[in-house]
Amino acid sequence: MSNEHKQYLKKIKIQNFLVHLSQLIIIISILFIWQLAADKEWINTFISSSPKAIVQTLISLYNDGSLFKHIFITLYEVIISFLLATSLGIFIACLLWRFKFLSKVLDPYLTILNSLPKVSLGPIIIIIAGAGTKSIILMALLISIIVTIINIHQAFISTDINKIKLMKSFKATQNQIFTKLIWPSNFKTIISSFKVNLGLVFIGVIMGEFLVSKAGIGYLIMYGSQIFNLNLVMTGVILLAIMSSLLYYLIVYIEKIYKK
Repeated sequence: MSNEHKQYLKKIKIQNFLVHLSQLIIIISILFIWQLAADKEWINTFISSSPKAIVQTLISLYNDGSLFKHIFITLYEVIISFLLATSLGIFIACLLWRFKFLSKVLDPYLTILNSLPKVSLGPIIIIIAGAGTKSIILMALLISIIVTIINIHQAFISTDINKIKLMKSFKATQNQIFTKLIWPSNFKTIISSFKVNLGLVFIGVIMGEFLVSKAGIGYLIMYGSQIFNLNLVMTGVILLAIMSSLLYYLIVYIEKIYKK
C-alpha cells in the first residue's frame, strides 16, 4: 500500500470521526438547551416536557414492567411489516420489469393507490383484518409497499440501455441480465428504498396502533394524549426515534457488509 493511499484512508477515517462527533455534539446540545429552558421556565414543561421528566417516565415504565412490553410489540410489528413490504415490493418490481405489458397495465393503478390516504382505509382494514396486530401490519404494508414497488421498478427500467444491449449481443438471457447487471447496478437505489420503507413502516405501524392497539409505543402516545400526560407522549416519541435510528444503522451495516 502506497503512502498516498494510507494518507487517503487516514483522511477518510478522520472525516468519519468528525462527522460522528458532530452528530453527538448536536444531540447533547439539544438535550442540554431543552433541559436548561425547562429549568429556567423559558418553556412550558406541561406541553414540551423535559429530558429529566422523560427519564423519570422511562424509569416508571420500567418499574411497572411495561416498558419492554410496549417496545417489543412495536418492534415486532415494524420488523414483520418491513420484511413483508420489502420482499413483496421487490418481487412485484421484478415482475413488472420482466413483463413490460403488465407494467404498462398496472402503472396508472400504482400511481392512484400511492396517492390514496391509507389512513382513511383504517375502518375497512379493521373490518377485514380485525382490531389487532393483523390490521396494524396491514396498514403499514399498504403505506409502504406501493412506494417500494415504484422506486425499485423505476430504478430497474432506468438502467443504462447500452449495457443491456451489450449483454444481449453476447446472447445473455433475461435472468442473466437481471442478476449480472440490473440488480448489482441498482443496489444503492434498493438500499435507499429500504431506508425510505423503514420510515413508512413506522408511520403505518404507529397509525395502526393509534386506531386499534392496546399496547405498543403508538398506544403509549395516544394514551398519554388522552390523559394529558405529555411526559408520556414525549417519551413515546423519543423511544420511536431511538428505535428507528437503530434499525436505520442496521440497514447501513448490512449495506457495508454487502459491499465487501
